[in-house]
Amino acid sequence: MHGRPKNLLIGFFTVIVTLGVSPAKAQDIWDNLKAMPQTLGVEKGFLEVETTDFKIKLVKDAGTVASLIPKSDPSFDYSPFEHLDKRGGNGLYQLGDINLRIKSDASREWKAYSSAGNRHTVDSVQGTEHTLSATNLANTFPEDFPLEIIRYWEERNDKLILRFEITNRTDQSIWIGGLGLPLIFDNILHHKSLEEAHHQKVYFDPYIGMDAGYLQVSRLDGNGPVLLVTPYEKTPFEAYRPLLDDPTPRSVTFEGFHEWQIYTQAFTDDEWQGVSPWNSPHSKTLKAGESMEIGLTFSIGDKIRNIEEKLIQEGHPVAIGVPGYVLPQDVQGKLFLNYPAKISSIEIYPKGSLTVHKEKSKDADWSGYTIRGEKWGRSRLTVKYKDGTLQTIQYKVIKPETNVLNDLGNFLTNEQWYENPDDFFDRNHSVISYDYEERKKVLQDRRVWIAGLSDEGGAGSWLGAMMKQLVAPDSKEIDKLEQFVHETLWGVIQYKEGQFKYGVKKSLYYYEPDSMPQGTYDKNIDYSTWAAWSKKDAYSTGRSYNYPHVVAAYWVMYHLARHYEGLVDREVWDWYLNQAFESSLAMVEQAPHYAQFGQMEGSVFLYLLQDLQLEGWTEKALALENIMRKRADIWESLDFPFGSEMPWDSTGQEEVYMWSDYFGFDIKAEVTLNAILAYMPTVPHWGYNGSARRFWDFLYGGKISRIERQLHHYGSALNAIPVLKAYRDHPADLYLLRVGYAGMMGAMANITQEGFGPAAFHSFPNTLKIDPLSGDYGSGFYGYAVNNGAYLYKDERFGWLGFGGNVSHKKDEVSLRLTTGAKNAVFIAPTKAWVTTKAGKIMSASYNEKTKAVTLELTGDKHTPLAKIMVEAEGYHVEGDFELEGGMLIVPLALEETKQVVLTYGN
Repeated sequence: MHGRPKNLLIGFFTVIVTLGVSPAKAQDIWDNLKAMPQTLGVEKGFLEVETTDFKIKLVKDAGTVASLIPKSDPSFDYSPFEHLDKRGGNGLYQLGDINLRIKSDASREWKAYSSAGNRHTVDSVQGTEHTLSATNLANTFPEDFPLEIIRYWEERNDKLILRFEITNRTDQSIWIGGLGLPLIFDNILHHKSLEEAHHQKVYFDPYIGMDAGYLQVSRLDGNGPVLLVTPYEKTPFEAYRPLLDDPTPRSVTFEGFHEWQIYTQAFTDDEWQGVSPWNSPHSKTLKAGESMEIGLTFSIGDKIRNIEEKLIQEGHPVAIGVPGYVLPQDVQGKLFLNYPAKISSIEIYPKGSLTVHKEKSKDADWSGYTIRGEKWGRSRLTVKYKDGTLQTIQYKVIKPETNVLNDLGNFLTNEQWYENPDDFFDRNHSVISYDYEERKKVLQDRRVWIAGLSDEGGAGSWLGAMMKQLVAPDSKEIDKLEQFVHETLWGVIQYKEGQFKYGVKKSLYYYEPDSMPQGTYDKNIDYSTWAAWSKKDAYSTGRSYNYPHVVAAYWVMYHLARHYEGLVDREVWDWYLNQAFESSLAMVEQAPHYAQFGQMEGSVFLYLLQDLQLEGWTEKALALENIMRKRADIWESLDFPFGSEMPWDSTGQEEVYMWSDYFGFDIKAEVTLNAILAYMPTVPHWGYNGSARRFWDFLYGGKISRIERQLHHYGSALNAIPVLKAYRDHPADLYLLRVGYAGMMGAMANITQEGFGPAAFHSFPNTLKIDPLSGDYGSGFYGYAVNNGAYLYKDERFGWLGFGGNVSHKKDEVSLRLTTGAKNAVFIAPTKAWVTTKAGKIMSASYNEKTKAVTLELTGDKHTPLAKIMVEAEGYHVEGDFELEGGMLIVPLALEETKQVVLTYGN
């Protein structure tokens, strides 16, 4: 994202955490890492062992993992073996290390210890018939360390196990308030091409679910095998902590490592104070001479979409939530649990935030529940099983989607509405960035685009306001946005004449103190980095990523003017459609370098093309299609066509998939979808479920600026576009529906009760809150707006399921009453019927299992006297005599009345 130092499609560079570090400086930091004293003992060789699933190299001196290769693919290594020559110093974590915070009767403060802190050769000890390696870690801890820790690498029941025996060797009790196991896998993309990264590297995602928790380690290409890390015996996954003290340079090519935290009381007592953790903190008291054991199990699954089946095979608790774990208050959610032991109790925290009711289960292996969200905010559901196993499931309860949309539109067009005719940077009449913590508009920032109404970080707010009108138009809000379009967008953000006509500036705000009145710039802001563009740089039209925002704005205005009455009066609909068309061409003409990549919101070009075709604008439709075909031909020729201005990215996939699908490049579409599924997990946790990976955009669009896994950054809802498109093409694939729907709802998850849309949610356990800056939120909301739809699905295990609506069943008739914000689309999975509206709301859809007939209930308002319906349903015809217009079914609507339309199957 964001007009950064230039890189090519296959070139990787590293930008370290601050905005001011150059690629050359970044390489120096890697060289400095290698220059550290190497204390791990790599030069003394490895112990090579095998299990049923793995070939393993352990560093002889340290007993930690050097290499972890699955036998099902000997060419792949889950461990960062290639970096071991420079990652062998003190403080550099390895798989097999352990971190602790402890205190005794005589101490008041927690004291931290780590096996990685001061490495010395560990001593081998006697093992058992299961043992691959057994070592006493005493040499890696100070002499006064009160615990004895024996580490075992074992194979039991064909599984690789990392086990620790911890013994209190003193005559007094020891409290263990922090206990963590570093999870070191090869997510270091430094100096890798896209092809190399996708073939060689992994990303990993946690389910922070106590005893039911696990980590999935997926290859970037999305293909198998997938590594699963699960608890050994009682090793709860209580928290997921970033290992920020590891010196490996964190950057846009390296997110950093994390650890599996078993106990966290010491952290909540200290640096996590005031933060509501995912799980209740625990500690362990070891009496004099007492021992305990903890550990992790490593196993191989064949592919990502079969992770849950693999966990069930291993007897691990599995939860499936429908429609997911972001739960609007008017939605009747479902939760299905699978575990051999019976459930003894279910608890809710905070009390009353959810209601849970047992349902009769269709499949005896699953326990079914109805879940309703009662109180807005985070909610934790704790399942206790009779064998003592504890499972937690994280929900986010939100207002009904229509209410959220009303709140969002109101906040954007009031709290974030900027009027100042004397503004030096011509930003008058705009929806501008906002600081929710300071409760004020952001008119200056060291990253000029934040205050400059362009780039994702600056355009995000007005883009969100525009897209909101697509799904929930409001006449008062549209009046302001018309002002924005005609007085600020056209002719200011976008050139309206001259050689750069239709070109989009990178930013209206810039840093040029010598040309501006004294006092223009806040002296407390550091404008010394590359992000403080001059006027010349800010007014450049060469960044293609700015154009889809503009096209989307015109495209929405076209829809409002074309399909509604009395909402738009500054121009007629064809002016807006033509503006969208010309702006699309300008992207390729004026920003050709970055236009070779897939754009965030790039799907808007396809939607625009479809509308040009619908309107009969044949010549312009062909021109746009030809230009997009040239771009798609480039992508089709590449193994992994997901380049961007960043070394690795999760935003170009949206457009690459949509055009590959459109032009029939099926293999490339599949490659793209697999890559998306690799970084878009489905787990029983609202923050990670469907959350497309992004870990650097807090630097460019956030207030808390750091490298950090972002929860429901804009990538979630953008990547949901291709995932749900793929689902509608494969309607039996529930996995795609779950992932795609969760990603789409990610755009709603972080909106506050007032309607403020933040850049993303901070995942670090010392924070766990939204970022205070609006940043690039609008790009994600675009994904929600264009993708908003309801789905009716029948599952063999669970029966009829509703995504975006509540299901009722009476004899042969199954009804889905829509709860989506737009109520403009519904998909009936058994018949592959996809019904969308350009105007008018679908209140419910009923499906007759016997006749396959689909009945729609439609309503309108004073701005929609006509419903305009698009029906994609093979073998169906519409009952009644309705007018057709450009492929749309025109249905007259009476105010405050419901109209039925019946789709009949067969002759």
